Amino acid sequence: MDRRHFLKGAASLGLGASLLPYLKVLPASAATSETAVVVFGGTINSLDIHRSGTNRDSYQVAINCYDRLVTFGTKTLDDGSLSYDYDNVQPELAESWEISGDGTVMTFFLRKGATFWDGKPVTAHDVKWSFDRSVSLGGFPTVQMKAGRLESPEQFEVVDEHTFRITLPFSSKLALPDLATPIPVVINSEVARAHATEADPWATEYLHRNPAGSGAYKVARWDAGQQLVYERNEDWKGGALPGYQRVILREVPSQATRRALLERGSITAAHNIPNKDAKELASRPDIQVVSSPIENCIYCLCPNLDFEPFKDKRVRQAIAWAVPYERIFEQAAYGLGVPTWGGSKTVDDIAWPRRSPYSTNLDKARALLAETGYKDGFTVPLSFNLSHADWAEPAALLIQQSLAQIGIEVTIEKIPGANWRTIALVEKRLPLHLENFGGWLNTPDYYFYWAYIKGNLFNSSNYNNAEMAKLVDDTLDMAMDHPQYAPNVKRMIELAQEDVPRIPLWQPTLNVALTNGANGYQFWFHRQMDIRSLKPA
Repeated sequence: MDRRHFLKGAASLGLGASLLPYLKVLPASAATSETAVVVFGGTINSLDIHRSGTNRDSYQVAINCYDRLVTFGTKTLDDGSLSYDYDNVQPELAESWEISGDGTVMTFFLRKGATFWDGKPVTAHDVKWSFDRSVSLGGFPTVQMKAGRLESPEQFEVVDEHTFRITLPFSSKLALPDLATPIPVVINSEVARAHATEADPWATEYLHRNPAGSGAYKVARWDAGQQLVYERNEDWKGGALPGYQRVILREVPSQATRRALLERGSITAAHNIPNKDAKELASRPDIQVVSSPIENCIYCLCPNLDFEPFKDKRVRQAIAWAVPYERIFEQAAYGLGVPTWGGSKTVDDIAWPRRSPYSTNLDKARALLAETGYKDGFTVPLSFNLSHADWAEPAALLIQQSLAQIGIEVTIEKIPGANWRTIALVEKRLPLHLENFGGWLNTPDYYFYWAYIKGNLFNSSNYNNAEMAKLVDDTLDMAMDHPQYAPNVKRMIELAQEDVPRIPLWQPTLNVALTNGANGYQFWFHRQMDIRSLKPA
C-alpha cells in the first residue's frame, strides 16, 4: 500500500471512531414517523432567549418551545423550496387582531383553548408579564423590542383574560412584524413567578434551564454541550401538529462527522452545513440540499473604531481595497452566495445587500495607508468564531496574506463559539474580526439600526456617526412608500460605503441537508431550525 492510500485508510478509520459516540445515542433509523435527529455545529448555551449572553444557536428553543402572538406565513421560492413570507403576518397565539386607524393601538384576541404545558390556560396576563420582561431585562431582547417601538410596560394592557392591547407612541411599519420574531415569546407567568426571587424578579436563573411555554415542543432533556431532546406537545393550538413526536438536536462540532452521519443516513437533517459540503452533496439522490440566500445578511470584516489605527477612516478604506474578495468567495464560500464587491460608487436605489464600490486594488490600499500615520503598517489580531470556521478560517488566512502586502501584520485568533457573543458583540473588544449579521425584519433601515448605531448589539465595530444615527431614527418607523424613505436609505448606504466600519465580503446562503425522504423544511430569517414543519417521508 502506498503512503497516499495508507493515509486515506487511516483517516477513514479515525472518522469511524469519531462517529461512535454519536451512533450510540442515535436511533437505528433516524427518519421515522416518531423520531427525527438534527445535527448542527454550534452550541446551545441557554434555554431562555431573554437572558444576557444567550447565543444565536439557542434561539431555536424560543421558536420551537414558545408561542408568539403572530407568525409569518409561508411562500414557495423559484427553486421549489419553502421560505417564510415577510409580507404575510399570520395568527399564532392570537387568533385575530385589530389595528386602529392611526396605527398606534393594536388589540389582540387570544385563542381560548390554548394552554401551557402544565395545562394552565394562556391568558393576557401571561402575555403582559412576558412583554414586560422582554422590555425590562435590557440587552438584545430589549433593543429588538424597541425596534418595533415596544419599549415600556406601560404600553401593554390586559383588557380581559383573552384580550391584550399594545399602545405605540406613533405608528411604525415594524411594530406588527416585530411581534413575529423569536423575542416576544409568551411565558407561563405563574411558573416563572414561583421561581423568581428578590434578586432575580424575572426568574432568569430558572428559565435558563427550564422553559415554561405553550409551544409545539417541550424540552425533555438538555445535556449542555451535547444535545437537546424535544417531545411534541400534543395539545398545541398555535398551528398544525408537528410531524415528529420526538426530535434529538445533537451538537456535532466536526463538520466531517456531520457529513459522515448524513452520508450514512443516520440522521434526518444537518443544519447550516458548509458550502463545500452543500455543493458536493447536492448531486446525491438520497440527500436533499436546500441552499437559501439569507435576506438582509452580509458576511463582513469589521475593523473596531476603538482600536487606534481604525479611528482613521482612510486606514479602514485601505483595508477595504486590500481584501482579496474573489479568492475568498471561491475558497471560503465555494461560489455559493451573492458577491458584494465591485459595485458603483453611485447609490441610485435602495437594494440591500448590494455591491460596495471596493474591489481588490493593492496600489490604492498602499496609497491610502501612506496618507495616514501608519504608512509603515501596524500589527493587529484578526478574530473569528470557531463555530464558523468552515468559512471564517480560510477567509482569515487569505486576509492575513493580503494585508501583509500593504504592511499590516495580522495574527489570527480563534474564539470558541460559546464565548463569541460576549466578547465580540456585548463587550465589543475585538480590534479586527469576521462577523455576520442578518436583519430579522427585511428592510435596509432595520439592518442599519442594528449594525451601524452606537451601542446596538451587532455594531461590533463601535461605529458612531451622528448623521447615520439621525437618518436611522427618522426612517425606522417610516412607511417604505413615504417620499423621504428612499433618499434617507440611499444616504445611509453612502455613509456606510465611505466610512466602512463593516467591509462586506458576500451575502451568504443557509444550507440544510435532509435525508431519508424527510421534507417540509422552511427557511427562516433567524437562521435557526424550525422543526415544527419537518415531516417524515
